[in-house]
Amino acid sequence: MKNESVVWGIIGCGDVAEVKSGPAFQKCENSKLLAVMRRDANLAQDFAKRHQVPLWYSKAEDLLNNKDINAVYIATPPFTHLNYTLQALKAGKDVYLEKPMVLSLDEANILTDAVSKSKNKLVVAHYRRFLPMYLKVKSLLDANTLGRINYVDIRFLQPYNFNSKSTWRLNASVSGGGYFHDIGPHQLDLMYYFFGSFNTVKGMSINQTKRHDVDDMVNGLISFDNDVQFRGIWSFDINKDLQEDNCTIYGENGIMKFSFYEDRLDVISKNLNTTFEFENPENIQLPMIQETVNYFLGKRDNPCSVEAGREVSLILDAFTVKK
Repeated sequence: MKNESVVWGIIGCGDVAEVKSGPAFQKCENSKLLAVMRRDANLAQDFAKRHQVPLWYSKAEDLLNNKDINAVYIATPPFTHLNYTLQALKAGKDVYLEKPMVLSLDEANILTDAVSKSKNKLVVAHYRRFLPMYLKVKSLLDANTLGRINYVDIRFLQPYNFNSKSTWRLNASVSGGGYFHDIGPHQLDLMYYFFGSFNTVKGMSINQTKRHDVDDMVNGLISFDNDVQFRGIWSFDINKDLQEDNCTIYGENGIMKFSFYEDRLDVISKNLNTTFEFENPENIQLPMIQETVNYFLGKRDNPCSVEAGREVSLILDAFTVKK
């Protein structure tokens, strides 16, 4: 029987679920949040009470055994993603999975195979695809505003800024390999979303400061099938006076330039010379979650497939895994 609404359970109701995603499951059309899970029972109960969620659990198995739930949002640290997702698919649930999708390309291959053999659906939470600024970038590219795209450059250089709640990201066995594996997936997914399949990926990463055991400088190159060339460099321990957050798209007729953490897009071209400013929703994942609900209900195609997640995993590994 085809579902008329998506009834959600959240596995991992931590910080990301507080504002960015959690409330959106209650605000989207044809969507209901029935239960949440966290290993700390008191924290799970506290989240449920504050967000008016009927049920809470301290074990993922108990949530997955609830037959009223037909979809789960997995928002735990990345090292648990593969196991929880396989369990959810086995339990007959559709899955909305936080990024990075998994820890490595090997895990991505396992998950891609599992989804292909499952009757259930999976969406990767690359929510920036449906934020106003990136929709505008995509529409301008599709409208050939810059003409032929030649080259894309990302410079994301940030000072050291980790608080106690974020230190798990500096444990490669938990996060996949440092802060790049937290920030990079969104940015690289956008490149894949904008420019499509690629044929060559090369990169390297190093631990310059030795402050932790993970690499804090990453750089990489991508050659897309449509001949667009990409270069990116990321630093997570640079002098604060040198910080930079910039993506520039170079076309034959001009450029587009934006920051990943400012909602402003500058376009300088033969056809258009202007600045666009945008406002994101309070619950920033809401547009993506609505599209995910629509996909689960058979109303649209997949907004971000496991195959797309695998491509991002391939790039992450190519940029950071030592040969």
